Amino acid sequence: IDVWFDSGSMPFAQWHYPFENRQIFENAYPADFISEGIDQTRGWFYTLHSIGTFLFDKPAFRNVLVNELILDKHGQKMSKSKKNTVDPFELMRKYGADAVRWYLIAQSPVWRPTLFDEEGIGETQRKFFSTLVNTYSFFALYANLDGFDGSAPIVPVKDRPEIDRWIISELNSLVKRYRTNIDAYDVTRAARAVSEFTLDQLSNWYVRRNRRRFWKSERGADKIAAYQTLQECLMAVAKLMAPVAPFLAEELFRNLTAVGNSDPGRSVHLQDMPEADEHAIDLELEHRMEHAIRLVGLVRAMRMKSNLKVRQPLAKIIIPVAGPEDRREVERMQDVILEEINVKQIEYVADESAIIKKKSKPNFKSLGPKHGKSVQAVAARLKDLTTDEINTLQKQGSLELTIAGTPCAIAPEDVEILHEDIQGWLVESDGGMTVALDTTLTEELLTEGLAREFVNRVQNLRKDSGFEVSDRIRIHCRVTPRLADALGRLDAYVREETLAAEVVHVPSGASAPVLLTADEVNGEKAEIAVEKLM
Repeated sequence: IDVWFDSGSMPFAQWHYPFENRQIFENAYPADFISEGIDQTRGWFYTLHSIGTFLFDKPAFRNVLVNELILDKHGQKMSKSKKNTVDPFELMRKYGADAVRWYLIAQSPVWRPTLFDEEGIGETQRKFFSTLVNTYSFFALYANLDGFDGSAPIVPVKDRPEIDRWIISELNSLVKRYRTNIDAYDVTRAARAVSEFTLDQLSNWYVRRNRRRFWKSERGADKIAAYQTLQECLMAVAKLMAPVAPFLAEELFRNLTAVGNSDPGRSVHLQDMPEADEHAIDLELEHRMEHAIRLVGLVRAMRMKSNLKVRQPLAKIIIPVAGPEDRREVERMQDVILEEINVKQIEYVADESAIIKKKSKPNFKSLGPKHGKSVQAVAARLKDLTTDEINTLQKQGSLELTIAGTPCAIAPEDVEILHEDIQGWLVESDGGMTVALDTTLTEELLTEGLAREFVNRVQNLRKDSGFEVSDRIRIHCRVTPRLADALGRLDAYVREETLAAEVVHVPSGASAPVLLTADEVNGEKAEIAVEKLM
């Protein structure tokens, strides 16, 4: 692509045309695009076209990417008198040039006025850049521990686990969208697509779902596939972000291509831009996983609203399904869903009426202007809507009724839908998806919840003590009888999750060989210490 940025010399004088470089000039003219500020519209964009038309009977460039003005966060033009200007060099010293560039491009299309807010740069740095760096650090940590050097034969994508095939499909869909947006000079959509993939698909789902594959000590095809999949995703992200964030992209790429080698890899800026592999894109798999992610998000929100920690196991959820095909779609992702929401079982019902009772209440603000004198008759009928009629209104967006012999069209805003939950259950709906969550806590569930919370405390102690993720430990604790009973019942689980050889219970009044730290686990007092085994 031929592009001119410097309005002071492009396109004629920069090649000393016509006195030399005639071939270079003719091959590069007209430019594919030019990028300048909006203030250059009359003074340069039009002038170039005039010169080009006069000399060659054609325009000087095919596309123009106009940079609009940057305003303050209140939409006011920056000026020294208003004291609302910013020092770009200070911003770059504070946040880095990459973060400033990414914010300016991803915040809004460059051809629209940008409302500049320094807090947005910090958010870009925290959310996107930090997440990407942490994801790379996770890969590097375990790759170094396992001696992964990239020399193992590539595991074919078709032979990798479903979760790997899904993220590779999402990656290639990202590349496809990215190239489409870049070809249309929509750099904002392209940058946002990279951010969303890194945050939502790669970090918050793929890496979190696959931590155990990297943790486990044995090395086989499954673990190699996990390393190769994550490395491929990180390398592609580095290439895609390189035009906007060249420094971070360069460091990531060189580190990723230097795995197991003494010399860093070649520059990311000398690589071809990734191309989408259509054979690796599985839209049906992407749809199923997206459905599972939405369902998990809905249940997690329900837990948060009711102050039920994810570490506390629950008995079951109930999901209404329209038919066998919808049920099979959820069942294929059932293990993923249950593990993510920490629930034992999914129960399926034919429709929402089994888990939720709906009632209707007329909205007189909407009905009054529409029906005038007959509003009372319409309101009386709307009070008695059946569940099927309410479902029709919600799904189709309208409901045809006959009231006092007159056809009447009911719109969603004419009715307020009220829900009555089943006792002991939480019911939520979002975007056509409804879930009921059993909140009853049995003694068995409470016991498992205690053990899981104890594991969390031990993991925090490991981290605070500076232990390596592969270090074996011994746990010393002095706990209440109830917590001791929970740890005894789930001893194997606790030891496996914490890499503990044993859990030593210190009697009350006895001294421990290591300093015990006071804590509490779901209201149960505890003193815990971890000892690294040599």
